[in-house]
Amino acid sequence: MIDLKFIWYQVRRNPVSLAGIVIVAIFALVAILAPVIAPPPAGHGDAYLIPREGYSPVPNPPSWEHKFGTTQGQYDIFYGVIWGTRSAFKVGLAVIGSVLLLGIILGSIAGYFGGIIDQVMMRTTDTFLVIPELPLLLVLVAVMGPSLWIIILLISLLGWMGFARVVRSQVLSLKERPFVDASRILGGSELYIIFSVLTPNVMNLVYVTLAMSAPAAIYSEAYLSFLGLYPFEVMTWGRMLHDALLSPGGVQKWWWILPPGLCIAAISISFIFIGYALDEVFNPKLRER
Repeated sequence: MIDLKFIWYQVRRNPVSLAGIVIVAIFALVAILAPVIAPPPAGHGDAYLIPREGYSPVPNPPSWEHKFGTTQGQYDIFYGVIWGTRSAFKVGLAVIGSVLLLGIILGSIAGYFGGIIDQVMMRTTDTFLVIPELPLLLVLVAVMGPSLWIIILLISLLGWMGFARVVRSQVLSLKERPFVDASRILGGSELYIIFSVLTPNVMNLVYVTLAMSAPAAIYSEAYLSFLGLYPFEVMTWGRMLHDALLSPGGVQKWWWILPPGLCIAAISISFIFIGYALDEVFNPKLRER
């Protein structure tokens, strides 16, 4: 097992990976402290949708009162960015957890048992892989309703296949190793071997999913919201871009477009940087002796 001191040594020697961790940590802190940083007025759940200092027919640039400026209708962009951070983390973390769970369970079972079970599960996986994700997401969200948890569920159901195939290939190799035979001889059940013996040995593949699933989920939610299929109960960065697109002259107001756009890019790139850091930790070929 790799100790924390070794992980910290590998991370701090790579400035890019360290920057990714710092940026994600800042976003996480903002998401946790959103009610403190941008408290909504009493009786309202979403601070961004509450007009500030009366109605204004045009967007206004940043000022001392409104740090990121305001939108048409005098909605505060700063509040939208803060609460959009919380929504992005909900999507990213929930999708990561779902993809890891589905990928490890289905990939391990298919690789260990093989035969007809493997064939059925992998052909099902191939079927999902060839379906265009964006058109299917658009149709399903439009039919089921643009709820944040429905969006998370659909993105998760369409994002586990690649990880499951990687886990399956690893299990196909590991199940022939002597330590698996030893567990079987000592009376270990099939489920015990799969989830207590094989699964810990494929956890080094998690960094790939961490590096790709979170940015993909955040992008998927962003372009669904940008196209108008945003969850009405929360604020998201994609919804802010959608509002700017529909507002007359909104796309020409840099203070309305840049904050959510830069946040989407920054958090996505940061997760990829963290993936590089974990790659160096878990991949011996990339370590310097």
